[in-house]
Amino acid sequence: MKRFLIILMSLIMCFAFAACGNNDEPEAPFTGVEDGVLTVGMECAYAPYNWIQMDDANGAVPVANVPGAYANGYDVMIAKKICEANGWELQIVSSAWDSLTPAVQSKTMDANIAGQSMTADRMAEVDMAGPYYYATIVCVTTADSPYANATSIADLAGGTCTSQSGTIWYDSCLTQIPGANLLAPAETAPAMTMQLQTGVVDFICTDMPTAMAAVAQDDNLVILDFSGTDGDFQFASEEERAENVNIGISVLKGNTTLLDAMNGVLSQMTVDDFNALMDQAIAIQPEL
Repeated sequence: MKRFLIILMSLIMCFAFAACGNNDEPEAPFTGVEDGVLTVGMECAYAPYNWIQMDDANGAVPVANVPGAYANGYDVMIAKKICEANGWELQIVSSAWDSLTPAVQSKTMDANIAGQSMTADRMAEVDMAGPYYYATIVCVTTADSPYANATSIADLAGGTCTSQSGTIWYDSCLTQIPGANLLAPAETAPAMTMQLQTGVVDFICTDMPTAMAAVAQDDNLVILDFSGTDGDFQFASEEERAENVNIGISVLKGNTTLLDAMNGVLSQMTVDDFNALMDQAIAIQPEL
C-alpha cells in the first residue's frame, strides 16, 4: 500500500507540473522598446546626418554615453519624429561606424539611425525600415583643382582620392575611376573632408547631403554630380543603384514590431519632407 501511494503521488505531481507548463504564456518577442525607451546608435560625427554639440540648441538630444554632449542632425530629427509618434523616450548612443550593426545584433541598440544605405549585404545582417532619405552619389573637389570642371568619372582619371571606410563609395565607386590612386579609407566623414581640404587627396566620394554640408562650411569646395548621365558611377541594375543610395534604419532581424512602427511614421513623409528636413539640418550644423 505504501508503495502504491508513492507511485500515485508521483503521478499527481507530474500532472500538476504538466498543467503548470501548459498555462505558461509564450515569451513575448523582443522589440527593444518594452521600457518605453528607443535606444538609437549613430556616430555623432557624420554631419549633416548626425553630430555632437555641447549644448541643447536647436533641439539637440543628450548623448547617453558622452557626459555633457548633445546629438543633433537629420538622424536625430527623424528619431524624434518616430518617438513622438509612438510615445517613446529617445536615447542617443554614440558608436563607431563599424560597431553599429553588431550593436543592433547584440540588442545593445534598438536601432541605428546613422545614414546607413540599404545594401543587400547590410540587409542580410539586419532588417531596415525606410528609406528615410534618398541620396545621390557625388564627388567633391576644390575650386582650384584640375578636376573642378569634370563632367564624368572618366575626367577624374589618375586622381588621388579616398572616401569613408565601410561605404559603397570606397568599395565600389572610386574603384571605377580609371587609374585612380586610391588611398586608405578615412575613419569618419570629417576626416575624409579634411584630407581634401589639406591637399592630401584631389577629390573624395560621398553622398549629396554630406557634400552639401561640407560645401556649406567651405566655399572653396565644389560638388561634382554626374547622376543621370552616362558618366556616372555604374551599378549592375537600377535596383542595385537604389539599394546603395536609399538610406534606412537598422533593427534586429525579425523585429517586425519595431520595423512596422518606424515604417508607419516614415510612410507618412514625402521626398519633399525629407529634403526640407535635411536642408534644416545643414543650416544648423556647427562649424567644423
